[in-house]
Amino acid sequence: ELLEMVDLPDIINKYPSQISGGQQQRAAIARALANDPSVIVGDEPTGNLDSLSAGLVFALFEDLVSQGKTIIMVTHDKDLAGQVPHVVEVRDGQIVNADQIDKRLVGDGA
Repeated sequence: ELLEMVDLPDIINKYPSQISGGQQQRAAIARALANDPSVIVGDEPTGNLDSLSAGLVFALFEDLVSQGKTIIMVTHDKDLAGQVPHVVEVRDGQIVNADQIDKRLVGDGA
C-alpha cells in the first residue's frame, strides 16, 4: 500500500541496487511512513526526482498534512519552498527569513 502511494507497486521484490536513485528515494519515503509518524522530516526529499515524481511526492505530502501530519522539509528548490505555508530560510547557519514561524521555537536571536 505504501509503495502504491509513491507510485512504485512494481518494485516490491527488488533490491535497492536493481532500482534507480529516484525510485530508491520514493521507497525511502514509503519506509518513513510505515510506522504512521505524526512528524516526517525530509532532507531534499525530491532532490533526485524528475518533475513528475517530485510532484507526486509533494502531493502526497500535502495529503499527509491535510490528515494532520507535520512535514519538516529541507530544500534548495525555491519553487517547491514557495508552495508550502511556512518557510524558514537559513543561510550560513542563521535564520534570515521566517515566514509565519512561532518565535518561541527559535529563541531570542531570530
